[in-house]
Amino acid sequence: MDKFSHLDPQQYHVMRERGTEAPFTGKYIDEHSKGMYKCAACGAELFSSDAKFDSGTGWPSFTGPANLEHVELRQDSSHDMNRTEVVCKRCGSHLGHVFEDGPTQKGGKRFCINSCSLNLEKK
Repeated sequence: MDKFSHLDPQQYHVMRERGTEAPFTGKYIDEHSKGMYKCAACGAELFSSDAKFDSGTGWPSFTGPANLEHVELRQDSSHDMNRTEVVCKRCGSHLGHVFEDGPTQKGGKRFCINSCSLNLEKK
């Protein structure tokens, strides 16, 4: 059995085939509970709810990961764009992208992450 066989079709498309979910459709867009967002594939701790903010972009947005050692940033030139991809360092799953248009008082980063690539462990 493949270690990603527990992923549903949308999760597999996003996390293994580097897809994206449609904006404003993810389960964590309007989520305001406290807790830790973990990788849906391997369970690695990725983002704290304390770093989550409403960017108005249609995807959950964070000012930064809970631990930089748990994510990898990769250059992504797909779709004729130059972006920085965010990947789970433990299992290599695609999570989303990081942009330089986040809150300036918190470092200016916007980690734009697909809801389906996350599981929230509520406090």
